[in-house]
Amino acid sequence: MSEVYYERILDETIEKRLKMVGAVVIEGPKWCGKTTTAKQHAKSILQLQDPDNRQNYLELAEIMPSKLLEGEKPRLIDEWQVAPVLWDAVRTKIDNTPGYGQFILTGSTSINNDEIMHTGTGRVSRMTMLPMSLYESKESNGKISILELFKNPDMNIDGIESELTIEDLAFATCRGGWPESIIQTDKEAQLFVGENYVDNICKSDISTVDRVKRDPNRAKKILRSYARNNSTEATKQTILKDVRGNYPDMAYSTLDDYLKALSKLFVTVDIPAWNPNIRSKSAIKSSDKREFIDPSIATTLLNLDPEGLLFDLDTFGHIFENLCMRDLSAYTSSMGGQVFYYRDRYGLECDCVLTLKNEDYALIEFKLGSTKIEKGVKNLLKLDSLIKKTISETDLYIKEPKFLAVVTGGKFAKTREDGVKVIPIGCLR
Repeated sequence: MSEVYYERILDETIEKRLKMVGAVVIEGPKWCGKTTTAKQHAKSILQLQDPDNRQNYLELAEIMPSKLLEGEKPRLIDEWQVAPVLWDAVRTKIDNTPGYGQFILTGSTSINNDEIMHTGTGRVSRMTMLPMSLYESKESNGKISILELFKNPDMNIDGIESELTIEDLAFATCRGGWPESIIQTDKEAQLFVGENYVDNICKSDISTVDRVKRDPNRAKKILRSYARNNSTEATKQTILKDVRGNYPDMAYSTLDDYLKALSKLFVTVDIPAWNPNIRSKSAIKSSDKREFIDPSIATTLLNLDPEGLLFDLDTFGHIFENLCMRDLSAYTSSMGGQVFYYRDRYGLECDCVLTLKNEDYALIEFKLGSTKIEKGVKNLLKLDSLIKKTISETDLYIKEPKFLAVVTGGKFAKTREDGVKVIPIGCLR
């Protein structure tokens, strides 16, 4: 099978950053395409996990790390965290050899700053790569740009049509955004990649991430509980209670250790609550919402194939939210996009508050089917009204939302009379 490269949203950002800083670091989960994308921008490569040379590389890293940095620039150091000493070697090289775009580093685990001597502030630009969005996999037609909506909220989207059916969405959700699954031509092979990913995480990566031996079965049980609580605010105590059904001896500290390892591997993603102080802090919920880096992880753990997902639309709705969060994060990455959610003790909620680095934001609800759009609209208008009331009655500084939108699994886009936009996920980029 010939290698096919699908352009990634980060490609443009990488090119820009290489002209601004000495090194670019691309972090993200295994199999999301970091190495393949980095190779498009590199002129020489050091692959630390090459089985034929790994031991030699590690020994040289201890004796003379600068030797491994030799090569045409930009030089790609793939999975640099295998030899953390290389971080400071790169920083020193950049200090001693002024110039931009010298190195590209990729890593599949997040590194704590206390594991390296210097963070590289001012010399290094970090970015996170996600599994492929529907636009990157060429399934969304991309006729509606989320960043263009921020610039021009009044743009006409009426009648723009998605080509994705609900069956297409179910398959894309179960297959996930793993590049290896997308270039496959056999559907069974496409669906197997997510299953293989979960097995590798539980049987290998959960222990190798920090060299702490962990039980693969316990790891999988924890992930299954996470999947059952996908897109909810389930507490660690809730997950612990679930896991103790099979492992009564599981301690809270042990669960916390496993969850930290999964987060370090970019498997789980906790969505923080948005807290703009529009009501008292005691009224706004602050617990995180549980999600995965890719929706296929949830479907794999719940043993759901595309057909099974279609027969469980309630579960599909929660996992659809996970898919939308992944894609919106990707589409706004160049503008420092961050996803939050809002919920308070009065029952007012919003699935997603999408913020940019310039403090612009949008209020967004995710509704798989058309029957629940009205409920989403009602939530958006209530929260919008509360924000505007706060602005008019207090001296608290907060911008008004740029736009309100319901992202759906439906066919047609439109702007309603109340101003809320209805946007199929199959039209977004």
